[in-house]
Amino acid sequence: MATVMQKIKDIEDEMARTQKNKATSQHLGLLKAKLAKLRREILAPSERGAGGGAGSGFDVTKAGDSRVGLVGFPSVGKSTLLNKLTGTFSEVASYEFTTLTCVPGVIRYRGAKIQLLDLPGIIEGAKDGKGRGRQVISTARTCNCILIVLDAIKPISHKRLIEKELEGFGIRLNKQPPNITFRRKDKGGINFTTTVQNTQLDAETVKAILGEYKIHNADITLRYDATADDLIDVVEGNRKYIPCVYVVNKVDQITLEELQVMDRMPHYCPVSAHLEWNLDGLLDKIWEYLNLIRVYTKPKGVNPDYDDPVILSAEHTTVEDFCNRIHKDILKQFKNALVWGSSAKHKPQKVGKEHVLEDEDVVQIVKKV
Repeated sequence: MATVMQKIKDIEDEMARTQKNKATSQHLGLLKAKLAKLRREILAPSERGAGGGAGSGFDVTKAGDSRVGLVGFPSVGKSTLLNKLTGTFSEVASYEFTTLTCVPGVIRYRGAKIQLLDLPGIIEGAKDGKGRGRQVISTARTCNCILIVLDAIKPISHKRLIEKELEGFGIRLNKQPPNITFRRKDKGGINFTTTVQNTQLDAETVKAILGEYKIHNADITLRYDATADDLIDVVEGNRKYIPCVYVVNKVDQITLEELQVMDRMPHYCPVSAHLEWNLDGLLDKIWEYLNLIRVYTKPKGVNPDYDDPVILSAEHTTVEDFCNRIHKDILKQFKNALVWGSSAKHKPQKVGKEHVLEDEDVVQIVKKV
């Protein structure tokens, strides 16, 4: 591990010394590819579950409809936030590193069960295997949304450090996967095409990066001004694109002027966990970023069950997804469905299993006779 760590440091030092311009872009692209490969070596053991894997307290079984991770430096109030939001006991103390294992809790919100994980305080160097950083970030990769909890006294510097740690482990916050087509082939060399003029990536840089991965035959198509980092992300293929809310805690300790400056920060939610300020606003934000919808069941001749909705991810909202969420055998007897709500053209509308549902629709499944 020490040799990998030293190689990472050497490459980072060389990148810091290298001026960024057109002439050095190929060299920097190559260094970034080498760096990504080395970082993967650090992460790989915990992904395989061998040699420094998740470890005690980190193997938390996924429960509920979605998983949200609390990430932040020690003593920023993550445990207090967990207690207030879930009622779960998580030891709270004013000294650093109270939470040494991963503590789960469940929020019940709008009919959904949201698992909230209080991850141990992240420290600088987590992505390089320091402290319990590797376990923390490996668990963070399994989350559907991340809450980066920041202290209102020094939010910006901590925000940058945590982002750097998560980025180093292949977590991309509030980003979409790069719009790059990458297809390996058996022969024909590297075929590079772009629909954009004067891109940051030229054919030589692309070949240098792919060469580092021993890829000599591939088709690459860019549809926007992509960077070397974007191409490396696509080639690595193991990046996690996770929505993130920056929870600025302890806002009761700063001035109104300071709060107004923070208001310009995107994806931001101010709270005081201790005084329970704006926790409703935070729950609304979590719901928005998880991108979930509620669908209510209606057995024949009975009113809809509004107390126990079926929760679907916004990417998977067909009637078929709805059926599978309830029980995988339902589709075997499925004839059609009756839908009431915003997705229905009339009330009710008879639909097939490919019909796309919307939030708070009501569905009645009609079975084959």
